[in-house]
Amino acid sequence: ITGAVITVPAYFNDAQRKATKDAGEIAGLEVHRIINEPTAAALAYGFNKKKNEQIVVYDFGGGTFDVSVLEVGDDVIEVKSTDGNSHLGGEDIDQRIIEWIANEYKKETGIDVTSDMLALQRLKEAAEKAKHELSTTLESEINIPFITSDASGPKHLLMKMTRATLESLAQEFIDQSIEITKRAIAASPFKIEDIDEVILVGGQTRMPAIVEAVKKLFGKEPNRSINPDEVVAMGAAVQAGVLQGDVRDVLLLDVIPLSLGIETLGGVSTKLVERNTTIPSSKSQIFSTAADNQTSVEIHIVQGERPMATDNKSLGRFILDGIPPAPRGVPQIE
Repeated sequence: ITGAVITVPAYFNDAQRKATKDAGEIAGLEVHRIINEPTAAALAYGFNKKKNEQIVVYDFGGGTFDVSVLEVGDDVIEVKSTDGNSHLGGEDIDQRIIEWIANEYKKETGIDVTSDMLALQRLKEAAEKAKHELSTTLESEINIPFITSDASGPKHLLMKMTRATLESLAQEFIDQSIEITKRAIAASPFKIEDIDEVILVGGQTRMPAIVEAVKKLFGKEPNRSINPDEVVAMGAAVQAGVLQGDVRDVLLLDVIPLSLGIETLGGVSTKLVERNTTIPSSKSQIFSTAADNQTSVEIHIVQGERPMATDNKSLGRFILDGIPPAPRGVPQIE
């Protein structure tokens, strides 16, 4: 294997995308393309579909949550809007389960196992196992022999967790994902009732409470015809086939997830390319100097939605010189 198409969460900023590409190259791979995970999922779903459909890809992974609204059909996959949270995922639910188990055990025995790194690692494994089991059963037994010891000898942890308990622990994160989904639809040209299919991506979407929340929002069963763990890889493979010329060309029209702008007077972030703009895209605006006889300006490029440049992600700076000396506000810089 010499080359790769690598997928990333849709809400990754430019620096995170570059770091992912660099990692691929350090591993000795020629990175042919970086594509967004929801776009890849739509590619796997929409490939060979003639009928035009509006779809939502709801991608709840281990560490990130993304949602994209797309139009697919006739070998065109067009992203209309994307939203997400790079710090929301299944690991947050795992953490809540770990805290719950530790608190229950402390109530029962008076022992705090969270200060013991080895015990904490075993708790993490038990939490993941219970979460997976509770996708298909209503109750899971958590059994960790020899979790710790005291003067009286070794201690064991044995308790039961119900699906209802898990769902109450996870509810906050599920609600956040639904709010982000509503936001993405509001930013697209469609209404909730216009959506034909909802594709679930990511292992966390096996959780019945998530399936129910999505079903309640859209008023229809989500599409689970493709394995949620494999759908992104399948889409990346289709994209690789297109790039190699082995597969009929598919037009992918993606969007920028976070606005691009430059820092202007007073540290303000002035947006040039708004989020959810189809890329590639170019945009120009006229700026001027802030001081008399200024012959150069520093252009600071930032990415993000905050009003102040310092609160956004800095992508780089460059000096634009050769400006003829003149009173401030006179030179026109495009």
